[in-house]
Amino acid sequence: MALDEYRRKRRFDVTSEPEGKAVGRPPGSTRAAVSRLAFVVQKHRATALHYDFRLQWRGVMLSWAVPKGPSLDPATKRMAMPVEDHPIEYNGFEGIIPAGQYGGGTVMIWDRGTWTPEVPDVDAALAAGELKFSLAGEKLHGSWVLVRTGARPGQKRTAWLLIKHRDAWATKDDVAEKAPRSVVSNRLLVEIARDEGGDMKRAADGDPPAALRAILDQSDRPATTASGELTPARRRARPRTKAAGRPVPAKAPARASSAARAATTGARATPAARTAATGARATPAARAATTEARARSRKARRPD
Repeated sequence: MALDEYRRKRRFDVTSEPEGKAVGRPPGSTRAAVSRLAFVVQKHRATALHYDFRLQWRGVMLSWAVPKGPSLDPATKRMAMPVEDHPIEYNGFEGIIPAGQYGGGTVMIWDRGTWTPEVPDVDAALAAGELKFSLAGEKLHGSWVLVRTGARPGQKRTAWLLIKHRDAWATKDDVAEKAPRSVVSNRLLVEIARDEGGDMKRAADGDPPAALRAILDQSDRPATTASGELTPARRRARPRTKAAGRPVPAKAPARASSAARAATTGARATPAARTAATGARATPAARAATTEARARSRKARRPD
């Protein structure tokens, strides 16, 4: 069966990769089927960084591992090593393959879209070792070709080359460097590893240094609202300042009450002072007692 090798290499009770539905070899040459063919490129930081280039054909995803990723420069030929067919459900996989499992590491959906053969017979083109096709993705567009090369010493599978044809989409720009983020989550590899519990240090090795610096720069900036103001949490953390930028002086302590002054000096507080200290309104009896106490105090101060 088409997915036997894929399933034999994986433990689906450990990895979250899809097992895939059972498939035969459905015809893939009808006009309706050809118009719905999917492609996906998954950036994969396993033992080493590579890009898994996959084309849907006859119910599976034909797959090649491209170590340096696709190039938009027709002068640059990228080696593409064929690997086992993958299930179509794998097109939606982005996350972590656990350490110790086949392909353990961080996987990103780097690009996806549809592809159209530029040859009348895909099976014959694959057998002959030269498949021409066009891509309509979010990062990759235009005409391409996969060409099989001669076998290299020590290689179990014959290598292919992934080459961009000269057309309106060809450029010398490094698309892997300029567009390093996932097309489904807008994350870098290190962010996927952080969010999904993977190895962040290893994942970061697969991200462009400039993109990593941008993350660090962003984390150093204070959070702001849409209007550019600091967020409430940040505002609370800032010291209070006047418009001129100087710290606001502490308020002068409130004047002590008569009861408090009396307690400090050791003098006996008057009933009115005690009433004021408790916040209660003075009664007529209290006011009379206060008047009488003041009269005795004046009498005592008079000379004989």
